[in-house]
Amino acid sequence: MNVLDFGFASIEAQLWQILFLSIRCGAALLAAPMIGAVSVPAPLRILLSLVLGHFVAAWVPVPPLPAMASLAAMLAVLQEIAIGLMLGFVLQLAFAVPLVAAEQIAGTMGLAIATAIDPASGAQSGALGTFLGLVLSLLFYATGAHLLWFELLIESYRLLPAGPSAFAAWQAESLVLFFGYGLAAAAAIALPVVLVLLLVQILTGLLARSAPALNLFALGLPAGVLAGIAALIVTVPVMVGQLRDVLAATLDQVALLIGAP
Repeated sequence: MNVLDFGFASIEAQLWQILFLSIRCGAALLAAPMIGAVSVPAPLRILLSLVLGHFVAAWVPVPPLPAMASLAAMLAVLQEIAIGLMLGFVLQLAFAVPLVAAEQIAGTMGLAIATAIDPASGAQSGALGTFLGLVLSLLFYATGAHLLWFELLIESYRLLPAGPSAFAAWQAESLVLFFGYGLAAAAAIALPVVLVLLLVQILTGLLARSAPALNLFALGLPAGVLAGIAALIVTVPVMVGQLRDVLAATLDQVALLIGAP
């Protein structure tokens, strides 16, 4: 444990150390969906960042920090912000997976106009996307993934020391590749329901072709909605397993970015 001396002789250096170490935590919490939401007050996020910075200063061995108000300190602050945003942005990509999958399903079902307020962002989003987002949030907290993410955030101070460490090109490339994984995971989640809806649309088209007197819109829209709801009920257990795999891949990606074994 690092004993902090808050005497008048060293209080400026101690406060600078805590403030500097809280920058990465603050940037990560700002980008993370569970703390960076509009429903979380900014003073609470700042207080939590300072608490985590004090914890890191007390328990994690850190190298000497650059002098305050120097060029090296400014560059180190920018680097801390970049690392924190990177760790939080990975979670943002993971929480966008169910939203993308829900948009594919809702557009095929004809429920794209059914919108609701997203509690995380405060903006309008599809009702199905809000539902899948809540499922992912419950899995995130129920499986303890939030604790593992905070552990990786604290561990990043040891693997990517504050100040002298630097980014590598492969880290940015790995983040872009994870974005591709998120799109593939969203397509895999929506695929069973979309296939069922595609079969319903083909069947509706055949009926409309064989009996032109039938009202295609009056028949196809209710059939698509009912078939989509039935397919969602059947495939929800599979979706939950896929969302759990997305959370596991997200934590693996965070560990890869900080160089954890």
